[in-house]
Amino acid sequence: MRGTDWKVMLAGCGLAARVFAAEDAPPAPPKEDLPTVVVTATRSEQDAFQVPASIDSVDVDAQSDTLGVNPSEFLAAIPGVLARDRQNYAQDEQISIRGFGARSTFGVRGLRLYVDGIPATMPDGQGQVSHFNLDSAERIEVLRGPFSALYGNSSGGVIQVFTADGEGPPRFDFGLAGASYGTWRTSANARGASGGFDYNLDFTHFETDGYRDHSRARRESGNAKLGWKIGDGGKLTVLLNTVDLPGAQDPLGLTRAQFQADPRGVAAVAQQFNTRKSVHQDQAGAIYEQDLGGGHGLRLLGYAGRREVEQFLAVPTSAQANPLHSGGVVDLDSDYGGADARWTYRGELAGGAFDLAAGLAWDRQEQHRRGYENFVGTALGVRGAPRRDEIDTVRNFDQYAQANWRFAERWTLTAGLRHSQMRFDSADRYVTAANPDDSGRVDYGATTPVAGLLYRAADWANLYVSYGKGFETPTFNELAYRADGRAGLAFDLTPARTRNAELGLKLRPASGLEANFAVFRADTRDELAVATSAGGRTTYQNIGKARRDGAEVSLDWRFAERWRLQAAYTWLDATFRSAFATCVGTPCTPTQVAAGTRIPGIPRQDVHVALQWGGERGWRASFGGDYVDTVTVNDLGSDRAPAYFVAGADLAYGFELPSGQLRAFARVDNLFDRRYAGSVIVNDANGRYFEPAPDRTVMVGLRWSWSR
Repeated sequence: MRGTDWKVMLAGCGLAARVFAAEDAPPAPPKEDLPTVVVTATRSEQDAFQVPASIDSVDVDAQSDTLGVNPSEFLAAIPGVLARDRQNYAQDEQISIRGFGARSTFGVRGLRLYVDGIPATMPDGQGQVSHFNLDSAERIEVLRGPFSALYGNSSGGVIQVFTADGEGPPRFDFGLAGASYGTWRTSANARGASGGFDYNLDFTHFETDGYRDHSRARRESGNAKLGWKIGDGGKLTVLLNTVDLPGAQDPLGLTRAQFQADPRGVAAVAQQFNTRKSVHQDQAGAIYEQDLGGGHGLRLLGYAGRREVEQFLAVPTSAQANPLHSGGVVDLDSDYGGADARWTYRGELAGGAFDLAAGLAWDRQEQHRRGYENFVGTALGVRGAPRRDEIDTVRNFDQYAQANWRFAERWTLTAGLRHSQMRFDSADRYVTAANPDDSGRVDYGATTPVAGLLYRAADWANLYVSYGKGFETPTFNELAYRADGRAGLAFDLTPARTRNAELGLKLRPASGLEANFAVFRADTRDELAVATSAGGRTTYQNIGKARRDGAEVSLDWRFAERWRLQAAYTWLDATFRSAFATCVGTPCTPTQVAAGTRIPGIPRQDVHVALQWGGERGWRASFGGDYVDTVTVNDLGSDRAPAYFVAGADLAYGFELPSGQLRAFARVDNLFDRRYAGSVIVNDANGRYFEPAPDRTVMVGLRWSWSR
């Protein structure tokens, strides 16, 4: 973008006069290199370099040269994590860790998601990121693999967003960003502290016309974090969150022929049935922390929320002739809540530093699931006759303990144990002569140990080995239908259980230089895979075994005063180790999937590289690129999305103002205008596997920070 364009944009915001008066502001001094402190693995603040597991922290608060709407904007530099912006806000982002979660066609599963300690993953394992308010966030922590006993019902790991604490004098931030295809984001944030009270309040509005036809969306979210110091060593934190996503259009996927002919197009049924989704969620939580003295501490967490979803699907009317079909409109109201009570201790044991966390966790979700036909007469995409009415309840009660002990000068041991007990109940309210009572109940349980050993080979080199078990139940969506087509829920499904082992090396050979290496193996038995997929209905089955072998490398190098290089590489070989039969086409044709077939949705390699120059004030620029290997799109491996490489660049300038700072930036994504599938819909029954990514896009934005 030319300099004259910058002036027009800034003048239009009424700020040009003050901005250009400060144009000669000196660059900000470089920040002091400080250890990356994380809490997700152990619940006590700890340098990530000293944790015997793969854990990373991304500084969200400092990254303002993005749209700031999706987690995928911030996770690219973490190896083992594949976060895909589907350009479809009716289906949420695709996020997987070490291949777990890659087969999810909507939402996030196989991982544990949290915001400030409050679960964004329901007890059955289904998670959402649509309510993540990243404008108020300080950082995102990612733990790869189930190497902490503090979290249950997952195999891939943990992603946790932390809202920034309010501190210092009042500060107000206002952001505005606009991009190609009618995309806008505006935000307002206020944070600060006074006496024993601190606050962080945020409201964000986002809208887009979408790169593809029939993909318009609007999302508004609000987030509040309020803290009070109470008495001697106590603190109460109140967390409030709301999100509204009305009528987000769903463009569905494309067949290979459609993708090659017109990547911006949609399948005809998307417009015929006006496929769309509306979401509204309100949530509240509170955390009370009390220092009990002598190294002892208590933490109590409670939360509750309600999520309302209405979704119109492109299910053919002919498929709904089956009296057991639940229709083409989903109306789902969920009330959820839970509590976590944790005692912690930090002290010494046999002369070495020792800390322990032990607690109880209880979570409950009650879904009122209704289904309706998506037609009335010849009118399509409207709510019709009722076809489903049931109350689905899932609850868990977990007990856990985890300890870290530096039992010798160079050795640290981590060990933990978690016991999970879960109950799924379904009460059918839609019972007819042709649709019998589908009520039922199933209980699941597991005891999952974790252990890690870290050796300090040198002050700048740590070697570690870790082992942990994962436990992943089927979600209510996967239990919804039986594979044999008969009435009732699929309570014959069992949880997938994974044994995970990891060997890693962490290096800090010089100030500003950090590198991490890890190799891992995850063996799963009773892996969940598709049994049948037809007529808008997908059923699942347990198969024998699956394996995910991988290697990860990351580099973060501040090699000069204003220069930074980040790189991440992942190699992942994910395969079914047992043969199984799956159903292809309509009518169903049983087809054998051979042992050794790649698990779909998982690239064998992906690479991220980014070079940055500059600081918070003055000029700043960056250039980066991502390579993602080919991805198979179904269990048979009969089709695949091609590999791709895309690059992006941005240029920004930070202006010092009398009472704050203004930052302006311009960004270009898909710099070389490549055509590629940014994500895939695994095992789509209609062969519409491909979700095209946008061609070259341009974004400009401003962020004004004012403080008293």
